[in-house]
Amino acid sequence: MNSRERVLAFLAGRPADRLPCMPLTMMFAADYIGRKYLEYATDFRVEVEGQICVSDDFGFDYVTFCTDPACEAADAGAAVIYFPDQPPALDESRALLSDKSRLGMLRVPDPLSPGRMNNGIKAVALFKERVGNRKLIEAWVEGPCAEAADLRGLSQLMVDFYDDRDFVRDLFEFVVAMELAFARAEIQAGADVIAMGDAPASLVGPQIYATMIWPYEKKMVDALHALGALVRLHICGDTRAILEGIGRLGCEIVDLDSATPIALAREKFGPQQAVMGNLDPVRTLRNGTPEVILRELAECHRQAGERFVVGAGCELPRDTPPENLQVLSAYARRT
Repeated sequence: MNSRERVLAFLAGRPADRLPCMPLTMMFAADYIGRKYLEYATDFRVEVEGQICVSDDFGFDYVTFCTDPACEAADAGAAVIYFPDQPPALDESRALLSDKSRLGMLRVPDPLSPGRMNNGIKAVALFKERVGNRKLIEAWVEGPCAEAADLRGLSQLMVDFYDDRDFVRDLFEFVVAMELAFARAEIQAGADVIAMGDAPASLVGPQIYATMIWPYEKKMVDALHALGALVRLHICGDTRAILEGIGRLGCEIVDLDSATPIALAREKFGPQQAVMGNLDPVRTLRNGTPEVILRELAECHRQAGERFVVGAGCELPRDTPPENLQVLSAYARRT
């Protein structure tokens, strides 16, 4: 059973030879092949090289197009700051929708036109060429709350939830249309899984999440399934207040940050939801010993039960000792 077969069987509830191992590597992958992160984020060939090298050398089951949250916003016209060896970042002081009236003039950019989304589509296509059906291929899109924050500015969006909910709903509709256009192209290029990152959703309370954010996340998840993709949800931070809603989205994998206890998530999700995590990427994976990592990983697995994907609470730090990363695939192999 190869990596792709393993993950697909596991997620479908069929027998697999071991647990999937799918930690998120970005800056680590760039450093591992000796390239600056700006190259990794903007040149699909560099990212593909880094992902395949890390996946093969550390025994991971997938490769992923995931560089930073600014790809879609950049193509929509947002101001993005590029750094030589750090991820690109949105310039919130010059947010594209600082003036709400501009939303009516925005058009969904064509992901096949030259731009950052097209760079990601080319990465997926090259993954398909290089790994074929040997590894699972994943691509990322921003979730409705995350991309709305990228376009409007995070602080202002939080105010809009109280001051102008009609505007937020209109913004979310635009975001969903843009993200699905991007995802459709990624799937056509060869992506098996679309990961949806919606980190700012952890900053709101359960009422706002249930009434304002969840319906649009659900709309995206259902549409991604209709396009033929599996879905992985990644929300950074403490998601305890919104776990019940997350469990009703129907995602194949839900990532849990280290701030959210797996035992509580399992209680809210029920027995069938596959969860990934939730080792602390810094305290445990970067700063811990292999013995500590193994012990804490086993505890995560115990709390999660059988529907467990080996990984961390978020991206692995770039200076994580390689011997610590080897523990993840070693644990997966022994289960």
